Order: sequence, then C-alpha cells, then structure tokens
Amino acid sequence: MFKKVLIANRGEIAVRIIRACREVGLGTVAVYSEADRQALHVRYADEAYLLGPAPARESYLRMDKIMDIAKKSGADAVHPGYGFLAEREDFAQACVDAGIIFIGPKPSAIAAMGDKAVARATVVKAGVPVVPGTEDVGNMTNEDLLAVAPRIGFPLLIKATAGGGGKGMREVRAIEEMPALLMSARREAESAFGDGNVYLEKLVEGARHIEFQIMADAHGSVIHLGERECSIQRRHQKLLEESPSPALNEDLRAKMGAVAVKSAQAVEYLNAGTIEFLLDKNDNFYFLEMNTRLQVEHPVTEVVTGIDIVKEQLRIARGRSMSYKQEDVKWTGAAIECRVNAEDPFNGFMPSTGQIVQSIQPTGPGVRVDTGVYPGFEITPYYDPMIAKLIVWGETRAQAILRMRRALEEYRIVGVRTNIPFHQTLMDSHRFMGGQFDTRFVEERFSLEDAVENKESHPEIAVALATLVAHQQTQRAAQIVRRNERDASNWRWVGRWERMHR
Repeated sequence: MFKKVLIANRGEIAVRIIRACREVGLGTVAVYSEADRQALHVRYADEAYLLGPAPARESYLRMDKIMDIAKKSGADAVHPGYGFLAEREDFAQACVDAGIIFIGPKPSAIAAMGDKAVARATVVKAGVPVVPGTEDVGNMTNEDLLAVAPRIGFPLLIKATAGGGGKGMREVRAIEEMPALLMSARREAESAFGDGNVYLEKLVEGARHIEFQIMADAHGSVIHLGERECSIQRRHQKLLEESPSPALNEDLRAKMGAVAVKSAQAVEYLNAGTIEFLLDKNDNFYFLEMNTRLQVEHPVTEVVTGIDIVKEQLRIARGRSMSYKQEDVKWTGAAIECRVNAEDPFNGFMPSTGQIVQSIQPTGPGVRVDTGVYPGFEITPYYDPMIAKLIVWGETRAQAILRMRRALEEYRIVGVRTNIPFHQTLMDSHRFMGGQFDTRFVEERFSLEDAVENKESHPEIAVALATLVAHQQTQRAAQIVRRNERDASNWRWVGRWERMHR
C-alpha cells in the first residue's frame, strides 16, 4: 500500500496521472526541468521539485536525481508515464531496491519485453509469430548488422531495442545506405533513451499497425481490452489512433487478443502493457514488439470500454485484483484520437516553438481533451511537440468521424502552428473514411497540399470579409465612451427624483 506517488514525467501524461491519483486519494509529487517551471503538471501536483536544466539527459533522464527527490519527498511509489525512463529496467530496479513501488511491470519483464530484440526471442519460444529479423539478443556491432542484413532482405527497418515512438528507427532500401543510417539511428536512440543499441527487422509492406491493450495483476489474471488501429503514421510516428480497427472482425480480434495475452504470460507480466502487431493484406499477423508501459493512445481504449486504465494501474500496484475479468470487458461504439502537435504541416511538419497566446478547447458530447498546456505556456524545442490529445467517441465510426470534424473546427490554438489542418483534411479523406489505409498511407497516398488545392477558392469573398473586419476594428478604436454626467444610472436618478417630489 502507498500514499504518495512521484510522477517521473511531464506534460499531458503527468497531468493525467495526477488526476487519477487525486480521485483515489493519493498525494502527488511532480518533477520538472528549468524549461517546465511553469508547466501545468507542476501547478496541479501537491509538491514539485526541480530536476535540472532543460535537456532531457540533464533532467527527466536523471534517475539518480529522481530517486533522491522520491526519498526527500517521502513518495512511496513512482509512476513513469511513457517515454523517458518508463521502459528502463535499471530504473524499475532502483525503485525496488529503495523500497519504492514501481507502478508498472517487474524489472525482469521490462528486460524481457522492453528490449525489443529480447522480446522477439522470448515470444518465439512461446510459439508467437514474429516479423523476420535479427535473432541475436546481444548488442550487435554495425559490422554484425551489415553482415546479416542481406539474409533478412531489403527493405528492412533499423529499430532501437529500447523505447518507442519511432525514435531510433530508420528504413533501409539498399545496403549502400545502411552504414550512415545505422549511425543516425544509434545517435537518436542514445539521445532519447540513453541506450544506442539497435536491431534489424524485415519491412512488411502494405501492413497495418494493430496493438492490443493488456492488463495483468499479481494474482495471475491477464486480460486484453481490445485493439487500437495505429496505422496513420508519418516516419513511424503515430498521428491518429482509433478503436476498434476497421480491419478486424470478431474472429480475428479473438485470435490476436489470445496471442497478446499469451505473449504477456510468457514473461509473467504485471500491470498495463501493449502488444503491437503487424497485420498484412492476407490477415496474417506478426508480433512486432511490446511496450511495457502506458501508451500515449490509451484514452481511445478507455472511451470504448469505460475502464480507467491509470486507476487500474494504481490498483494493481497496490497488490489488489483487477476490477474486471475478460468476460466483463465490453466494447461500445467507436473512438478516435488525434495527436495535436506544435508543428507546421505545410512545411514538412517542422516543429513550431513559441508561446501559446490563446487556446480554446472543444467541448460537448463525446469530446475529451488531454493536455498539459495553457495560454501563456512556452513550447520549447527540448521535448516532444505534442500539445494535446483530442479524443472523441461516437455510436459508430461514421459518427465518431463527424464528431472529430466538429471538434477540430472548434479547437483554436494561437501562438504556434499546429497540425490541426492535417487532421481536418484526413477526416475528409475518402480512403480514411472507408478504412482503406496502411502504415504508408500518409507518406505515399495522402497529400495535404493537393487537398487544399482541390477545395474551391473564393478570393473575392475573402477580400470582402477582410474589409468588414478591418472596418469593425476601426469603429471600435474610434469609439469614445464618456463618463455619465450624473453619478448614477438614469434609472437610479429617476428613482431619486420621484422620492424627492412625493
């Protein structure tokens, strides 16, 4: 049992965890870098402590500082969120050694499944199908990888064994370009996760990215909460997720869910995790990797199942049984999540930094916004550019798409450029509406520029509207409001006059 939780993260996920802790009566401790001194999670937590300078390697990746703060604050549990130290076996072990509960899997499970190469070897032993790739679970040198690449066959992927989110991942089409890409992938993985180890995996072309949310408690119960469709990606970074997947039927869902549970049981998994699959054009599916943490896109599963995944994490970490059995899990309607990022979709999705001057969030039935920013907050170049996650629910997928259109139209963010126009255009795409897409859809068969050009342009209307707005602003600027000659309103003055003349 624990009473105070340190959240070893930042942004919207830190705010999300703080809210869950507050609802179950737990104290919260936030940590922050110098760049995040005014962040929302710092304001929401019961206590907050400075970690260090803005770069992640000097702040959010410093497990020694985080452990010192946990001891100083009296926190008896740590929630890692996602990213940073969330999938670091040594961090989980440091918590265990210090007598602090790690709200996540056991260090042994992180070692087995958090390292993607080890995870492949583990699930192969359990009879789970995997994408062809390197089978060596050790740290392979660049020379080793170059030697084995022709046997796997091109195209292939270089992938970081630690972490996720598309970082440390490179696509290779020919052996000649591989040395430079290996070095680039290792540098990015080292910077993001503190581990530059990589492995190789065959690129399954035309595939969908399907993941299953699993939950496991210390009493031997392992269940899945259904799938999430994560194929809308750009450079292996997810942009939109939905549940259920338009590609799965009940039979395929049951088969993939059973394999997901089997994969978790292979390492005696505990707490929340995600099993990721590739689904090819012939409905053959392959184990891709396991994320031994809470996923960015967990809200779409929460919306369609009604299960609060973060609360269940806290419950499991306290040694209790899960609130649900597999037969209790029901899926209702459809949910879509759009990641709202501070980047310019009309300029190669270049990151946009600066101060958020105004933020008007959409509301109404079936709309949820998870965010960690507010008007006046500074978007810096040091961290992931995600501003918010916009989640909608509908009775059907068609209704969810219509609701997302409305919510995106209502969302107003001033001060930085965002990818909201990209999501708006995607919602109008006939291929997306028809569920006809794969992981290469955005990069090969979708163009934001073409969609904008195909829309009717009415410059004369734009000029007329601009003239009206300018005229209205001029009138407001010229309007002078003088003080009333009397010290009260006319109604009050008439009342006084009547009393005097009675």
